Amino acid sequence: MDKRSISSSMEDYLKTIFELGETSVKTQTLAEELSVSSASVTGMLKKLSDLKLVHYERYHGVSLSKAGRLIALETLRHHRLIETYLTEALGYSWHEVHDEAEKLEHHISEDFEDRIAELLGHPTYDPHGDPIPQRDGSVPVSLGKPLTEQHEQETLVITRVKEQKGDVLKYLAEHQLIPGSEITLIQKAPFNGPLTIKTSRQTVALAFELAKLIEVERLAVLDSSS
Repeated sequence: MDKRSISSSMEDYLKTIFELGETSVKTQTLAEELSVSSASVTGMLKKLSDLKLVHYERYHGVSLSKAGRLIALETLRHHRLIETYLTEALGYSWHEVHDEAEKLEHHISEDFEDRIAELLGHPTYDPHGDPIPQRDGSVPVSLGKPLTEQHEQETLVITRVKEQKGDVLKYLAEHQLIPGSEITLIQKAPFNGPLTIKTSRQTVALAFELAKLIEVERLAVLDSSS
């Protein structure tokens, strides 16, 4: 397939479908994630289906084809490598890089991608802990499970933050809630209430929905695997 026939918008759709689970992704879910109308999603999915990049059946959701998955992975690789380059080489803060990467991910060549990867030492995770798809199409294993699934009084290490909003990331960084930080889960309020977290400097209360986007490993698990 001629890549020139694939628009930036198409790449965004394919990348988002991948991030939402790759298969049986509902039109409404896709519309909410991309902040567009359901009618716009339906029109784009028909185009992607015609290009054999997705398998789409109305009312039954959409799944990536093999070709669509490869494009999604390449776009995601560009995005996460750019985020890593911006933080490590240019001194950007982690809450600033998502929007910049969104603009640049569609416009870099594979040669430029390779040079970034080489310069960075072929990283496998970006600043948020998201796995960076590799050139061969493999994806590193995601480390950790949601903070909301952990037990009280456990010592944990943050491995990933599945949030891209700059103001939220800035807040988390200000409270030392970033990948690599060691924390203790003090208390989980019932009925999906807030979680109380202790860092080396302070105690922080996190809303359940935000805590669900923070993935962690028990410190004992990490120690035994090292």
